[in-house]
Amino acid sequence: MAPPNQLCLVLVIFLSIFSLSSLPTSAIIPKANVALPLPSSQLVENLCKGKAVENRRFCLKALSSPKIIAAMDTTQLGTLIMKLGAANAKATLNVYNEIIKKADSPQALKALNCCVEAYKYAILSFEMVSSELVEDPQTANYDAAVIGPEIANCEKELINAKVQAPRLLAGNRFIKYYVSMGYEITSTLKLENPNEY
Repeated sequence: MAPPNQLCLVLVIFLSIFSLSSLPTSAIIPKANVALPLPSSQLVENLCKGKAVENRRFCLKALSSPKIIAAMDTTQLGTLIMKLGAANAKATLNVYNEIIKKADSPQALKALNCCVEAYKYAILSFEMVSSELVEDPQTANYDAAVIGPEIANCEKELINAKVQAPRLLAGNRFIKYYVSMGYEITSTLKLENPNEY
């Protein structure tokens, strides 16, 4: 087990990452007992029940902030999900950049650099998907889907290099949840507008 000082450092860095996000932390770690209005509650509930969503509980918590609850339609909800995904990817990228400075082997450095590139790609993709939601949900759906393999490759590289970093694993897990939510919302938009594209 890690010494107490390392655990405290990990906790402080983890909390700092989420506090640096441009969105309120309640979007990531929601407050309890938030009363959801029926239409938005149903919109979020339907999304989180979707087949592509990897973690329903995470989805419901991540989408319980007042700003997200106020989303009036699938497109608005999709835009907010993409912003959350990008913010999460930026926070995790910051952790990678911090850990890369302490890499102790060429294999670890190579794996971490691979992940830095994957997260840069994820940030750009989340931002791009957000702009595509209205005009081209089919392309948005594809662009949301291709983030996942990049993160999977990052994880594979970390495992092969035997990089032991719980913060990175947690960041990868969360980004996969946002990717699955993004894929679900873009799939929903494709179904809502089948003849337009």
